[in-house]
Amino acid sequence: MTHLNKAALLIALASTSFSGAALAHSHDHHHSHNSTIQQGTFSDADVHDRALTDWQGSWQSIYPFLKDGSLDAVFRHKAEHDPQKSAGAYKAYYDKGYASDVTGLKITADSMTFERGVKAVTGRYDYSGYKILTYPSGKKGVRYLFTRSGGDAQAPRFVQFSDHEIGPNHAAHFHLFFGDSSHEQLEKELVNWPTFFPAGMTGADVAGDLMHE
Repeated sequence: MTHLNKAALLIALASTSFSGAALAHSHDHHHSHNSTIQQGTFSDADVHDRALTDWQGSWQSIYPFLKDGSLDAVFRHKAEHDPQKSAGAYKAYYDKGYASDVTGLKITADSMTFERGVKAVTGRYDYSGYKILTYPSGKKGVRYLFTRSGGDAQAPRFVQFSDHEIGPNHAAHFHLFFGDSSHEQLEKELVNWPTFFPAGMTGADVAGDLMHE
């Protein structure tokens, strides 16, 4: 698998006030026993292919929880641990990161349904491998790539998952990148990473989970 050019990543992040740490932060309370993986430190040789079943289930965007104030305690918590950034600065950063018009997802072993309110489109997806990204901080992450092979033409052609894992494991939550241009174009996106948690979780549930990162 090829690596994304580090210089390109630096350019892509030049307009942001935070590093790529948000895409390589720790989720070890729900994920792999090896916390160094979630912290973005691993050997390329340890990365393995994954199936869409790792993300199978019903999911909801957490962007509405940011908008209604449910996650404000999370941003205050982060500011307390890093006084150089205010809670407002954190909220503005995650407002860009979580932003998405996709409100829900339903994922099966070979399909994804994208819900935008009451409207939905479904595509069938084939696995297209993975890409290992190196962020300016030196930390790494893995994107798992899927390409639409059938279903509704309105469904995104290209989809990439990032959940801070590097091999088969069912996700507790994840970032999703999707669009119609190319996988190469999606790999450059580091500012907007719509984030999905299991459907049915409340804003308080999500905030509690994020507070443990």
